[in-house]
Amino acid sequence: MYLEFFGMRELPFTLTPNTDFFLDLDGHHQALDVIQLAMESGEGFIMITGEVGTGKTLLCRRLLNIIDDEKFLTAYIPNPFLTPDGLLLALAEELGLDIAYEKGRHHVLGEINKKLIEVKDGGKQVVFLLDEAQAMPEESIEVLRLLTNLETETEKLLQVVLFGQPELNDLLSRDSLRQLRQRITFSYILPTLTQEEVGSYINHRLTKSGFPGVNLFNTRAIQDLAKASAGIPRVINILCHKALLVGYGRGDTKITNIHVQRAIMDTEDVRIEKNFSGDEKKSGPGWVGVAVAAATASFLTFLAVYLLDI
Repeated sequence: MYLEFFGMRELPFTLTPNTDFFLDLDGHHQALDVIQLAMESGEGFIMITGEVGTGKTLLCRRLLNIIDDEKFLTAYIPNPFLTPDGLLLALAEELGLDIAYEKGRHHVLGEINKKLIEVKDGGKQVVFLLDEAQAMPEESIEVLRLLTNLETETEKLLQVVLFGQPELNDLLSRDSLRQLRQRITFSYILPTLTQEEVGSYINHRLTKSGFPGVNLFNTRAIQDLAKASAGIPRVINILCHKALLVGYGRGDTKITNIHVQRAIMDTEDVRIEKNFSGDEKKSGPGWVGVAVAAATASFLTFLAVYLLDI
């Protein structure tokens, strides 16, 4: 694609949460501080929420990478859309237990409790991390609450960290879940990026990808990206990737607001103001769609000529 053209080793703006590209911006730093403080204090429930694409999964994976293995044993479920029994079995599997569920839920809970006590006696605390928690059925959330009832006379045997979209708040606001809601002692809302942070984010990812230069995206391009993306990292990644495709197709070694405009025109769910950057979003060919099709020489030639005529 455009890697060789721009001198990169790997794609800088993929959608896969890659902790190698993690940037310790203020919002993510504060979220990690909240989680680690709550874990150290032994609190039962911790909740991190944020809009779609703000980096919750990346934050969760970053936490898994930096957590102190001498103090904590982690269990991680990336998709907790599970029945109550399925949730218990998933936790048991994460704890290294091989349980025959035919013996019933009471047996499974008993085995999990034994394991938690064993870990506690070994000087560690079990932390259960659940991503996309807004997808959990209400019945499974109730089982999660029951799991946090497992405790010694002085300490909780299980801590739970929930990562979810704002809909998680709506789910927990139900009267039937008030007992769990009252147990959430630490929570944090992951913010979107400021315009300054958008620039830092883009340049950080370019550097990590192996780009040998500086300021590949000019100031106007970053301003337009910040406005159109509303500071949401996932949208920034999509727009930057498409802008690079357009630049590659045109043979341009710098990305300007013109390339970003084409990316915006090809992308749904972006913030577009009327006469944004001197242009309105209008119907027509998908510019970046053409650039992707430019995997063949004929399409690359077509794209370059077509864009240069603008």
